Amino acid sequence: MRENRIKSLWQKGEAVLNGWLAIPNVFSAETMAHAGWDSLTVDMQHGVVDYQAALAMLTAISSTSTIPLVRVPWLDPGIIMKSLDAGAYGVICPMINNRVEAEKLVSCMRYPPKGQRSFGPIRGFLYGGADYAEHANDTMIAFAMIETAEALNNLDGIMSVEGLDAVYIGPSDLSLALGCKPKLDQDEPKVVAAIDNILAQAKKHRIAAGIHNMTAAYALKMIAKGFNFVTVGSDSRLMAAGAQQVVATMKDRPVPGKPASPY
Repeated sequence: MRENRIKSLWQKGEAVLNGWLAIPNVFSAETMAHAGWDSLTVDMQHGVVDYQAALAMLTAISSTSTIPLVRVPWLDPGIIMKSLDAGAYGVICPMINNRVEAEKLVSCMRYPPKGQRSFGPIRGFLYGGADYAEHANDTMIAFAMIETAEALNNLDGIMSVEGLDAVYIGPSDLSLALGCKPKLDQDEPKVVAAIDNILAQAKKHRIAAGIHNMTAAYALKMIAKGFNFVTVGSDSRLMAAGAQQVVATMKDRPVPGKPASPY
């Protein structure tokens, strides 16, 4: 079976650079895949991507060595399993609040007897290989998003679930949960303390820790802290920022200060 390079990088103690796809387009996904990201996440939660678009985007990514991931809209067994069947090598699931939900996520991603995933990897065979069934349980990566007050109170229960590979911080929702302004690249002391605590707990439970970032500079700081999976911006943000820079240069005016959506 094709290796999951995310796990290989983690085993070597290296951080994974993850890109984000919010635009439902094969060509933009392929262009991003050829840019050199370690992994790319198709965003089906806040991106404008449906399942048919996601399937085509995963196919485009697979023409490179970039590892394909999907952020599903919710903790729903159907879309989790279909994302894996479509060729995703990992699932990022939003709003995991407690141990029961973390167990459900892991179970949806593992074939029996370790879980409840239904067998039918229609494209998984094409991407992963003929021995997909034998190795899928050990290859797929389960990310639980930590972004609510309830989750902060249940970190030990969530992270101690057998088979959970990683946690992923959504700083905007986490900020809202703590009564702060929703934004990435946080400097609010309350939010920073929560982020540091999540990272410390992940290290304690020996699972990976990821975080969504707006800028490369902030992502590098997060790697220095100990995060081993960082997302920087998205296809839509990168396109908007590049276009704004060109227009500002050509018209000799400042780049607009108002940021585009983080997704």
